[in-house]
Amino acid sequence: MSVLHRLGTYVARRDRITLVTGLILTLVFAAVGAGAMGVLVLSRWEAPGTESVQVQELLRRDFDTGNSNLILLVTARTGTVDDPAVRAAGEQLSGDLRSRPLVGDVWSYWSEAGDRMLRGSDGRQALVLAHVEGDATTARQEIRERLLPAFTRTSDVIEVEVAGAEAVSAQISRQATADFIRAEILIIPLMVVLLLALYRRVRLALLTLGIGLFAVFGTLAGLRLLAGVTEVSSFAANITLVMGVGLGVDYSLFVIARFREELTAGARVPDAVATTVRTAGRTVVFSGLTVAASLSVLLVFPYSFLRSFAYAGVLVVAMAVLGSLTLLPAALAALGPRALRRGGTPDGGQRWYRFGARVMRRPVLFATAGLFLVAVLASPALGLRIGLPDDRVLPPSASTRQAYDELRANFAQEANDAIHIVAPAGRPNDAAAYAGRLSRIDGIAQVNSAAGVFADGALVRPAPHPERLTRAAGTRLEAIPTREVLASTEVAELVERVRAEPAPFERVLVGGYPAELTDFRSTLMERVPLVAALILVITFVLLFLISGSLLIPVKATVLNLLSLSVMFGALVFVFQNGAFSSLLGFTPIGTLDPAFPILMFCVAYGLSMDYEIFMLSRIKERYEATGDNTRAVLEGLQRSAPLITSAAVILAASFSLYATGSVMYLQMIGIGVAIAIVVDATVIRSVLVPAFMRLAGRANWWSPGPLRRLHRRMDPHASIPPSTRTGGRTMSG
Repeated sequence: MSVLHRLGTYVARRDRITLVTGLILTLVFAAVGAGAMGVLVLSRWEAPGTESVQVQELLRRDFDTGNSNLILLVTARTGTVDDPAVRAAGEQLSGDLRSRPLVGDVWSYWSEAGDRMLRGSDGRQALVLAHVEGDATTARQEIRERLLPAFTRTSDVIEVEVAGAEAVSAQISRQATADFIRAEILIIPLMVVLLLALYRRVRLALLTLGIGLFAVFGTLAGLRLLAGVTEVSSFAANITLVMGVGLGVDYSLFVIARFREELTAGARVPDAVATTVRTAGRTVVFSGLTVAASLSVLLVFPYSFLRSFAYAGVLVVAMAVLGSLTLLPAALAALGPRALRRGGTPDGGQRWYRFGARVMRRPVLFATAGLFLVAVLASPALGLRIGLPDDRVLPPSASTRQAYDELRANFAQEANDAIHIVAPAGRPNDAAAYAGRLSRIDGIAQVNSAAGVFADGALVRPAPHPERLTRAAGTRLEAIPTREVLASTEVAELVERVRAEPAPFERVLVGGYPAELTDFRSTLMERVPLVAALILVITFVLLFLISGSLLIPVKATVLNLLSLSVMFGALVFVFQNGAFSSLLGFTPIGTLDPAFPILMFCVAYGLSMDYEIFMLSRIKERYEATGDNTRAVLEGLQRSAPLITSAAVILAASFSLYATGSVMYLQMIGIGVAIAIVVDATVIRSVLVPAFMRLAGRANWWSPGPLRRLHRRMDPHASIPPSTRTGGRTMSG
């Protein structure tokens, strides 16, 4: 008797105590998890240990400054920024900002003796730049709660708007939280309606939702405890609800369907529960391992926000599996025949059987049509362009977005996004020729150094405040990029050209916001092949353990990648190229930031394998019983396709609600994952899987002798199909 069978027998006999224990645990998890958001932190786009992060530390420690993460855009209400009244108001504004507790270095058009990089092309606007100290959580809270409302002001002389990287991030966090809350408020009633339509039983609908909420509360509690030993990003909480409820629905659908099947076949309730946990429970365990493995590979990345998704993903899978194998079977034992569907069993399975039979009669035709459709939908992905994020992920109504729109229109350079070149132990007198060469680099508008201000290789004027750029610990330079280059995909090339320029100092480090984003993207992309390889290897092993076959894991991997290629095609077509942008209310910038597509790949791949395992387990079960590949596929499709379709509809509808948000990142996740789920549950599972399994025939179940024996040792309950026993040899285990 297997461990799962014993577990099913136990919860069937101890259903009440299991349910009471589960209720107590849920309340405890809810109480602990309620404080999770208070201990989770915000994250920055930076790669620990890289050159740009070292520059951050040097700027803070040796020069009492840092990136200009706060911008005050000052507009003269009349005249120009050089008028005495405007100058006085600007200097007073700078002094007010400098007096704030967390504001460190402050400089402006007026303090820098009329620096043209800080003056708008029409002469009516100028900049005050500042560095707000602290980690991402501290800095953004200070900006959001104090600086943004305090410095968004208008007087008789000037009008002031607030921008800057941290101000944008603060508004993204606030808007994303509001969007998540709205989506989550809609998800719960939507789930209830869809589950009622599916089960025709109120108790089962609420029970399924309860398993999802058990997973959510348990995950939030786990994240709160985990935050006591490591940094956990608030991004993790955002995905917990939709993943927890979604997996709760997936697993509950499969377990409840099997329980109903056993009862309909005449089994006693305790026996039906035990069989359900042994069979469907095994599928749930392998599915959970696959989804958890797909998300756990995010730990390879050195970024807290991606690692936090891994923490949340593993926790939510573990809790969903736990609830599905204990609380759900106990509740089914208590319900007994009341869990059966009102009005009898629908014939949806028969429709899938008939459709599968048509596919398997003409597998080449259907496979060709399916692949052609996937190729057309995925083709935009060939034009993928990787870029850097900016304020335009926010809606046009956001105040920082409006300020940046004005900056783009009136400033030809990015003084706020300077490239910082730090020379520890360097002397300012040695910087002149170096600064001149840097200023000749294509994409650099101006270089500020203690030896003077340079543009196009020539000295423009003396440094107005050389003490800002030189300390006992060394000297530094500021290379101001043009807006044109920062708006393109050439930021990394610009940073590399700056880093490659020979310096007269023993040691030079290049940082600043452009370098930080470049290092972030470089580190991210360097690890993508490893992440992809880990996902493929882990899922291959898990699918082999389920099937005992070599061909089926290869087929599943290829088909899952096809469904994900459609997701990337949609991301490029919609969010990079701008299709439906007016309808969705976002601004396309012509590139995609790589971080979120990578996250989406891991989530969607895990969910796709979830459905693959659901279908494969039923096909394998029928093949072991009959030894007939075609019959096994059709009967497996008949039993699993209605569940997969129902789960896909519910989960896709839940993810698609995020498309109603105002932050482009959330819209990308909502639309991209929803499309991947729908394509996977329709074209992939209903057409390509039966077509390819028909073409492969008995080769589907072949594996070499050593692997076959290994599989039988690891899965002693697997039987050998009678038709594959030939002279002591078998096609598969």
